[in-house]
Amino acid sequence: MELIFLGTGTSQGVPMIAQRPDAPIDMTNPKNWRTRTSAHVVMDGLHIQIDAAHEFRLQCVREKIPAVDLFFLTHGHADHVLGMDDLRRYCDLRGGSAVPVYSTDEGLGRIRAIFPYACLDKPVSKGYPAFELHEMPPVLELEQGRVEMALLPHGPVNTMGLVFTEKSNGRKLAYFTDCLAITPEAEKLATGADAAVLDALRPRPHPTHMNTEQAVEAALRIGAKKTYFTHMTYEVDYETAQKELPENVFYACDGLRVTM
Repeated sequence: MELIFLGTGTSQGVPMIAQRPDAPIDMTNPKNWRTRTSAHVVMDGLHIQIDAAHEFRLQCVREKIPAVDLFFLTHGHADHVLGMDDLRRYCDLRGGSAVPVYSTDEGLGRIRAIFPYACLDKPVSKGYPAFELHEMPPVLELEQGRVEMALLPHGPVNTMGLVFTEKSNGRKLAYFTDCLAITPEAEKLATGADAAVLDALRPRPHPTHMNTEQAVEAALRIGAKKTYFTHMTYEVDYETAQKELPENVFYACDGLRVTM
């Protein structure tokens, strides 16, 4: 199983528009340039996309993503959904078939509102996106493995926390972005993970995201072999902040590839 961090930035990206010149971050370090958060998982040859940020096309071109066989929308916020129109290219690469999309009821409602032309109420047309919408079950069994879901608190909506287990070798990846806490159910699903990805917005507290301290506490409870933080603001300087993390806990950066 391989995890590709396409983007690791918060909803405004880093640097954000009109970022103050005294921001505590070294913008000469490429690891501090963050597009909005999304990720790509390859599970025994199956190409799985998690969210589609504004920069989705650029992320896929940069990382040479060859296919999307399955799509998970963790929740319907703009920085996770607005790049979905660019799935049109992957529909063509699938021979003109729709991409199966899984999300919560809230997420599916947002897709229908933003992309009515892509929802399957008409034949698939070449060059256009087409989504085959499904409400995410607690467990999704695939030929290549299993995807389990636990809802995570994120203000007025819930985010899908996803745990991928590869059938051929039992490798496990937990992906928990955009959340204020890791629930006991999600923590239980992630037990024994080879890698975990956690929301870690900034050092200061936030009403809907975990801050650095909360993310570190969650990482230690889950106890994955390696943990990676994502969805960071400009308040997180990669080199400085990494020195303060425990062993086997890391800040992710755009383009980072993790093989399990």
